[in-house]
Amino acid sequence: MKKIVFAIAGSSGSIYAKRLADKLAKYKDIEVGVVMSENAIVNWEIEIGKFDKESFPFKIYGKRDFYAPFASGSAGYTYMVVIPCSMGILGRIAHGVSDDLMTRAADVILKEQRKLILVARETPFSLIHIENMKLLAQAGALILPAVPSFYSKPQTIEELVDTVVDRVIDHLDLDQDTYRWSE
Repeated sequence: MKKIVFAIAGSSGSIYAKRLADKLAKYKDIEVGVVMSENAIVNWEIEIGKFDKESFPFKIYGKRDFYAPFASGSAGYTYMVVIPCSMGILGRIAHGVSDDLMTRAADVILKEQRKLILVARETPFSLIHIENMKLLAQAGALILPAVPSFYSKPQTIEELVDTVVDRVIDHLDLDQDTYRWSE
């Protein structure tokens, strides 16, 4: 069973997190633990509507819950995705600031040499952002910006968002039926 940490940071782009949650909920052979920032909930409610923790398909851990299983490498979580990933969280992860569950989990994933996927959501990038992304790439993280593609000719916002979310799912090593170039 694959174990995935699903972190939702406080930048714009809540629809990316919602679409990923909807898609991951269809998999039966994965375990998912979720952590959200307060700003993530604020942005969710601004961009999508009321956030209902009770109907979210996975267990949500508090940002100060250092007893969450994925706060330790011994729990065996092998993947972590931060979607959307704010530049604040990205910077704290890049510099080893483990001051909450989200940054601690990322620190654990990196130190255990497991897969950290950061769906950066900002524009434009400053040199500080780019340097932080460089540090993380050198440490083994995958920077997967929320930059949709258009060659599948998406007709809805959801289809456009899925061009990013489906790439995340690919990097979580999960099988899926999605648009593939030249197929």
